[in-house]
Amino acid sequence: MLLKIHPEDPPQRQINKIVEILNGGGIVIIPTDSVYAFAANPFNKSAVEKISRIKKIDFNKATFSFLGSNLSILSEYTKPIPNEIFRLMKSVLPGPYTFILPINNKIPKILENRRKTIGIRVPDNKIVHAIVDTIGHPIVSSSIRVNEQVGNEYISDPELIYEMYMDIVDAVIDGGPGGLIPSTVIDATGEIPVLVREGAGSINFLDLLDEGETI
Repeated sequence: MLLKIHPEDPPQRQINKIVEILNGGGIVIIPTDSVYAFAANPFNKSAVEKISRIKKIDFNKATFSFLGSNLSILSEYTKPIPNEIFRLMKSVLPGPYTFILPINNKIPKILENRRKTIGIRVPDNKIVHAIVDTIGHPIVSSSIRVNEQVGNEYISDPELIYEMYMDIVDAVIDGGPGGLIPSTVIDATGEIPVLVREGAGSINFLDLLDEGETI
């Protein structure tokens, strides 16, 4: 199913349909503020595992992000965030950033990893916010690449994505053209945030931290 949803004013009836699919263990392809991504209900183990099968990668090597509509809903699943890190996150979110944080015992077991961390996202995308607010908790996502085994090329055309995955996923949301650059990833597990991957989000604020300024 290809579902066109207005990116600025997503109708609730369409959002309800997506949430119904997610609650039923389905996989949905969603837009974000960077690239399109697979999404699932993190409390459904088989759905999360299915994403790694679709991407044809070992589940233990798969990387997932926890998507929320605000920091409050995400912080319920992480250890307490230090004030300086929290202020930094507040200054750039919503936006195309993934912050790696330590998890607490509320995280769905399927998302635990050996490092006990998770990448959290508050994308600047109203469709994602509406889905999260309706389902009542974060959703899990993993970006779509042209070929997971070969390279990091991304697909921006939702209709092309639908042609590729129409027989594999339960729904593709057409929220307009996506980006071709993934989110900027920052490891915030220590006292000083560390850039892991430079992506769509500006990293100018990291220079301020190096100079000892307060965000």
